[in-house]
Amino acid sequence: MEYVTRIVIIGGGPGGYEAALVAAQLGAEVTVVDCDGLGGASVLTDCVPSKTLIATAEVMTTFDSSYEELGIIVADDTPPMEQAARVVGVDLGKVNRRVKRLALAQSHDITASVTRAGARVVRGRGRLEGMQALDGSRKVVVRAADGSEETLTADAVLIATGGHPRELPDARPDGERILNWTQVYDLDELPEELIVVGSGVTGAEFAGAYQALGSKVTLVSSRDRVLPGEDPDAAAVLEDVFRRRGMNVMARSRAQSAKRVGDRVEVTLSDGRVITGSHCLMAVGAIPNTEGMGLEEAGVHLKDSGHIRTDRVSRTSAPGVYAAGDVTGVFALASVAAMQGRIAMYHFLGDAVTPLDLKTVSSNVFTDPEIATVGYSQADVDAGKIDARVVKLPLLRNPRAKMQGIRDGFVKIFCRPGTEIVVGGVVVAPRASELIHPISIAVDNNLTVEQIANAFTVYPSLSGSIAEVARQLHTRKAAGDA
Repeated sequence: MEYVTRIVIIGGGPGGYEAALVAAQLGAEVTVVDCDGLGGASVLTDCVPSKTLIATAEVMTTFDSSYEELGIIVADDTPPMEQAARVVGVDLGKVNRRVKRLALAQSHDITASVTRAGARVVRGRGRLEGMQALDGSRKVVVRAADGSEETLTADAVLIATGGHPRELPDARPDGERILNWTQVYDLDELPEELIVVGSGVTGAEFAGAYQALGSKVTLVSSRDRVLPGEDPDAAAVLEDVFRRRGMNVMARSRAQSAKRVGDRVEVTLSDGRVITGSHCLMAVGAIPNTEGMGLEEAGVHLKDSGHIRTDRVSRTSAPGVYAAGDVTGVFALASVAAMQGRIAMYHFLGDAVTPLDLKTVSSNVFTDPEIATVGYSQADVDAGKIDARVVKLPLLRNPRAKMQGIRDGFVKIFCRPGTEIVVGGVVVAPRASELIHPISIAVDNNLTVEQIANAFTVYPSLSGSIAEVARQLHTRKAAGDA
């Protein structure tokens, strides 16, 4: 009788379902334990919903900022005294219904793919039971919603349980006026005055989106600037755009509490100031879903933050137990979670595996303009972690940008002084998430700026600026300006 390797995956997000597909294709017997629906937070409450909402906001922003410059005339019967009113509005209830519909459809598609590959999906919450058995197997206990339990035996277990929104003790979301990012899709009407607490990626994305949709937005940032973890030049461009479009950006302002006062919300800052709005969105980080899973009892070491410690092939400290995704605290990106999950299965099942290399990861902030990055950063260069030459070219000089009325953004590339190998890049532009790919290919394959510069680009195109930056990096060295 041929032995079949048994894999149990706890969590059905990108780390879990991508691992399930790989393991099934490699001939393992795969069980996915999931309590919310395959796709996880990424598909159901985070990435897919937020980017769908942002897609609507993007259309609004593009129209508002460009139609006059591009010569578009909108027939409108608004009375002359009210001509400053918005010509285009949004039905948030309809937008959110579309958001939820698309998220569920994506979840169903993923479930179909996983089951078609031969994996079994079990609805419930899983936890590790005890230490590894003498035969090397592990026990996973699955508790269903009705309280019934099932025990699964696995040769390897992958923990991919993700995270949930962090809450401040004095600012608990109520789902109506004080919200976390999973609750905003239940709104039927656009918030008149939205206070966004937190200026990281999530806070910046929602602040920009709701401002574009028509809300009056106040962004509360405890740091000196918006997006403190991103490229400083990129963050400066975005903050300038936010302010020009009417957003109230409050830097160095830490929120202490938020409370309902009738149909209003009062947010008290640590310095005693009080700001009010119709709604408040709390975007103050996430907490890994590791509690109550029997991890430490099973030999899995956790960081002080509660995240699972893993190596570059997704192994934890417990033999036969792997982890992937937000629960590891590596990079809170669906692409990284998926890669961690695949790597775990390749490693355990004996297939060829390349350890995770975070310096080849591209990421994107879906604001308007978008901010895309890959490889080494400006902070790495400034801190002396790598010796690199840098050229930044504003998009304002790009002919396609001029045609489209794009004023804000730039392309920045980092390369090594001697070899001219590309080691990083930043793109701030509409659809920067698409434009970063050639730089990602260069970083991943150790290409030089000369190779990038010599590749044909379409004229006119925004990608032409990537080639132009590469040319400047190459010609400056040739001219002795290294």
